[in-house]
Amino acid sequence: MASKELLDHCMELLAPLGPLRSRRMFGGWGIYAGDFFIAIIAFDQLYLKADAQTRPLFEAAGCAPFQYEREGQVMRLNYFVAPEEAMESPALMDAWGRLALGAALRAGTAKKPHQKSKPKTGTAKPGAKMATKRQA
Repeated sequence: MASKELLDHCMELLAPLGPLRSRRMFGGWGIYAGDFFIAIIAFDQLYLKADAQTRPLFEAAGCAPFQYEREGQVMRLNYFVAPEEAMESPALMDAWGRLALGAALRAGTAKKPHQKSKPKTGTAKPGAKMATKRQA
């Protein structure tokens, strides 16, 4: 389980990205910048969102991908461990956090607000039969 202290530290590191929020998930935490999911805290590590455009930068920095085992197979997600030096200060994390936010923006991972369904107006289509309650 990811510690609350690590979450607090990561929220401080990523604060220059703007309003952040976190959410418990899968024994760890998810971090959102605005409505965009940008990071995962799992296995006592911060993983930042990546995509085809940013993956080579994370790989060149020696960052390991987020992976887990499911039904005997290794599964990988488009998240990479944040570079060690970036874990030292918000200034060092800034560029990496912006890469994660850019990947989230390109993926369109904004959490859509829950829309309430429109109330039915009660107007029937021409020729439609109206349902009636059964008499007991």
